[in-house]
Amino acid sequence: MGSPAVDRTPWALAAGVFVLHLAVAWRYDFFRDELYFIVCGRHPALGYVDQPPLVPLLAAATQLFGQSLFALRGLAAFAAAATVWVTCRIASLAGAGRFGVFLGGLAAGIAPMYLGLTSTFTTSTCGPLAWALVTYFVARVVIAGNAPSWTWAGVVAGIALEMKYDLPLFILPLLAALLATPARTAFRHRSFVVGCGLALLIALPSAVWQLSHGLPFLELVRAGASGKNVVLAPGHFLVNQLLVMNLLLAPLWLSGVVAPFVDRQFAPWRFASLAFVLVFALILMLRAKDYYLAPAYAPMFALGAAAVERWIASTVVRALWVAGALGLSTIAAPMAMPILDPPVLVRYLHRLGLQAQPTETAEQSEIPQTFADQLGWRRFVESVARVVRALPPEDQGRTAILTSNYGEAAALDFYGSALGLPPALSGHNSYWLWGPRGYDGSVLLRVNSSLERYRRLCQTAEIVGRFGAPYVMPFENDAPIILCSGLKVPLPAMWEEFKHFE
Repeated sequence: MGSPAVDRTPWALAAGVFVLHLAVAWRYDFFRDELYFIVCGRHPALGYVDQPPLVPLLAAATQLFGQSLFALRGLAAFAAAATVWVTCRIASLAGAGRFGVFLGGLAAGIAPMYLGLTSTFTTSTCGPLAWALVTYFVARVVIAGNAPSWTWAGVVAGIALEMKYDLPLFILPLLAALLATPARTAFRHRSFVVGCGLALLIALPSAVWQLSHGLPFLELVRAGASGKNVVLAPGHFLVNQLLVMNLLLAPLWLSGVVAPFVDRQFAPWRFASLAFVLVFALILMLRAKDYYLAPAYAPMFALGAAAVERWIASTVVRALWVAGALGLSTIAAPMAMPILDPPVLVRYLHRLGLQAQPTETAEQSEIPQTFADQLGWRRFVESVARVVRALPPEDQGRTAILTSNYGEAAALDFYGSALGLPPALSGHNSYWLWGPRGYDGSVLLRVNSSLERYRRLCQTAEIVGRFGAPYVMPFENDAPIILCSGLKVPLPAMWEEFKHFE
């Protein structure tokens, strides 16, 4: 049992992080993916083209009593706070005292990548929390001999798989690391089988949905690997990781990696360090986005904090290190959280000589893509509504609105009903499964596409409006709204052509 001071530290840090996130949650608007998840959740299913069901259902639940960005982002703030709390508990389990527990939790609370992942509510928001919890429960089996913790590890793994499909990137290396170290004795407990069974049972509904729909998620994976995502060279990837996790926190997580191999006190934790190394190698080999590795850092922060507390006794060195890490994260925070207004953020980036790090190959905004995708949605919906209202009354009721991506469609569905707009259509991801919704295409508003193409597809086609806003993604700034009268082939008959999974 820890001291009262140690026991209070996780709660105090978690509360501080929770308040920090809520303080800026309202600064911008809904993120593109948040809008999409809300709309998906309003179409309850066991799965969706691009994600399991839990995040969409939770996102939709936050809007049951009216549109509330604060309610949605409250879930993200809770995930950030819980990640800090669990990281502190791992540090305590590794033998950390008050400073070690504080340092591990602080790192999980201020790492710039973590600040960014938990500033919006997406399928990636709870990744650090899930991976930290699984490590914590497995460590309780290995370190504390608490066999029933396998059951809880399985429950967490199952829930995590109902939030995002990336957990195997961590679980498989973790199991391999357990097998490769003396911690393999943990597999002898019956509760390991129970935990595995629970994980599979909880994750089964989404897996069945994917299988019954032809594994559409694999189409998205192939699209990402075919040039959509920015792929960093190994050296660039490593440098980027050092920066996005805070350069002054690198000695902390690196200490977590090496401590079990150089200090006998931490030898039982070799499975956790080896798992991190294997995850790092796997992410590098798969050439995945930089944030895919982020969830694996929390356990290393915790283990490294316990080691640093043991190795560095100087109060001055500790204080300077914490102050420096806080300073760097404070500088980086406006690039991860919606703190500064866009014009101020642009000047801030220029003053620092920085530019937004893209994760996709599309032309980028002056501000990070996550921020750009939180701007202009209401103006966009109003632009479309003006066009619809300008149509002859006999056409308005049969007008279909077809968008180029799920962000545009979800914005129309989320904000458009108050303006009298019909449900939006799109061939992008789950929207394609929902089909043309009874529209034949005799009157079609095509949002953000090529006029030349629709002159071939329609009896007549003309640009009747445009939409855009400062700092949005370039492909959605000054984009056309095309009125197609008399689609030559009925919309249901050509719906397959609009399929766009990525």
